Amino acid sequence: METMEARRWRFKGPEMEGPVARWYARIRGSKSQIEVFRKQAAELTSGLPDGAAVLEVAPGPGYLTIEIARLGRFQVAGLDISHTFVQIASRNAAEAHVTVDFRQGDVAAMPFAAESFDLVVCQAAFKNFTLPKSALSEMHRVLRRGGIAVIQDMSRDATHADIDGEVRTMELGALGTLTTKATLEMLRRRAYSPAQFEHLVAESPFQTSKIAMAGIGLEVRLTKDQ
Repeated sequence: METMEARRWRFKGPEMEGPVARWYARIRGSKSQIEVFRKQAAELTSGLPDGAAVLEVAPGPGYLTIEIARLGRFQVAGLDISHTFVQIASRNAAEAHVTVDFRQGDVAAMPFAAESFDLVVCQAAFKNFTLPKSALSEMHRVLRRGGIAVIQDMSRDATHADIDGEVRTMELGALGTLTTKATLEMLRRRAYSPAQFEHLVAESPFQTSKIAMAGIGLEVRLTKDQ
């Protein structure tokens, strides 16, 4: 019988390249969105000591990663499978005058040594991973003991009303609003419910998680044992 992981591999593949990646970078780069990323950067890194190493997995255009680097307290890296996104993110970091080690690579086989990071962040991307179990195992491997992985993504349980409310905050034009709603409806079908996430985590080296829900999304916090 075909496994869940194999099914996700059949139906997913590299998508965020070229024009699609550039479109996504534009809609996520509005002033209001950057303000959200700035707030998230402070919240996600709260409590980390100066000099801590932070990795964002699948950072896309790099907006959140760059806001973490702007804090000036951390060593920051980003890993994305999209060549286009790595180019865009590297350019954005240079324009922001911050240092981020953006690399092209697969979350299922990360090009980092074991126990390299204190925090791993994955935002709006986990539902697209073709090998989610391998991704969780790799996050665990590259974390230092006591380190935390935070996965923020859509929930399969999100409603149409939740999606409408989320898009209203993006300050898009009529066409952008229509396109973004359609995209989110499609992505929701790929997403995991809290129960599905709990099942995945239970089979990973993390074993346990803390899951919170808000709006169209959920947040999964995973800690590597000391």
